[in-house]
Amino acid sequence: MSSIDEFALIQWLTDGKQSRAFQQAGGVETGIGDDAAVANITPGYQLVMTCDTMTETIHFKNMTMRDQDIGYKAMASAISDIAAMGAVPKYALVAVSCPQGTEFARLEELYFGLYDCANRWNVVIAGGDTTSSMGGITITVTVIGEVEKGKALLRSTAKPGDVLFVTGYLGCSAAGLDYLLKRDLPADQWLTQEKSHPDRERLIQAHCRPEPRIDAGRLLQESGVCHALNDVSDGLASEAWEISEASGVGIDLIEDKIPIADELMAYSIDAEKDPLDYILFGGEDYQLLGTMQAEHAISMQMKFREAGLSLYIIGYVNAEAEGVRLVQSSGYVVPIDKKGYNHFRKG
Repeated sequence: MSSIDEFALIQWLTDGKQSRAFQQAGGVETGIGDDAAVANITPGYQLVMTCDTMTETIHFKNMTMRDQDIGYKAMASAISDIAAMGAVPKYALVAVSCPQGTEFARLEELYFGLYDCANRWNVVIAGGDTTSSMGGITITVTVIGEVEKGKALLRSTAKPGDVLFVTGYLGCSAAGLDYLLKRDLPADQWLTQEKSHPDRERLIQAHCRPEPRIDAGRLLQESGVCHALNDVSDGLASEAWEISEASGVGIDLIEDKIPIADELMAYSIDAEKDPLDYILFGGEDYQLLGTMQAEHAISMQMKFREAGLSLYIIGYVNAEAEGVRLVQSSGYVVPIDKKGYNHFRKG
């Protein structure tokens, strides 16, 4: 890092990644290269802003993610917060800190991943910062989006009688991480080896390249029947608790209604673990979890299917109980707290 100054590094990392025409089409008048970016605000809309940070050894290691995956996931996790508001992501700011001596090739790969995800969702990377660090790479992504005025979807608006839904499979990312840590190989080595194991490859993909559910968030926002919404970054139990506390309601998860991906079930059998452990306490799936009026559940599932998306009804909101509970297949009702879930506790 010492052989090149900060401004040359920024130019080297960002040149050619997004055209000027692309940025202008996205509403950016002044982008990278000045003290700050300048962008237009759409009349009748409100800004939605979020920030996510990933730190080496805490959020990623060389045995779990390639450098491109790190950049992609950092952008995806921030964009996912925008999806959870029913909003559209527009602009991103990226700050990267790395130790002196970090290979340029690593940073270039990281930025390829950042731009790969941003370009997929038409997000303009309008600025950021680069600094040196005492140890490890840290990447922070700020995303700014917009939503129709007064129409943002919140955690705090779940209502008794609502059904609880999720937009896809959960637990695959956590299982993928578990598998990668057990393999204990650099990411560039396991990548080629897993081509002959499609189930494992899908779990790895779920962990390294999660997809923010912008389309699902917009469909829910435009429907007018979605009440509360959250993205599953910290596991089903944690996110359900966030909705429960913010809305002042109880939430019951129905075990038999929670979808389990075939690859997760297969891995759980091999690992001798309950797939619910990955689903409830895994995280980083970035599916959307929310509530809606029960009478519109079937019609919304049909709309999702027509759009090529999935929507699963996995529980309901009640006013009689507090917090989050799991209604097990056996009929037992098991309280789930934020400190962990004991599968063998009887209700």
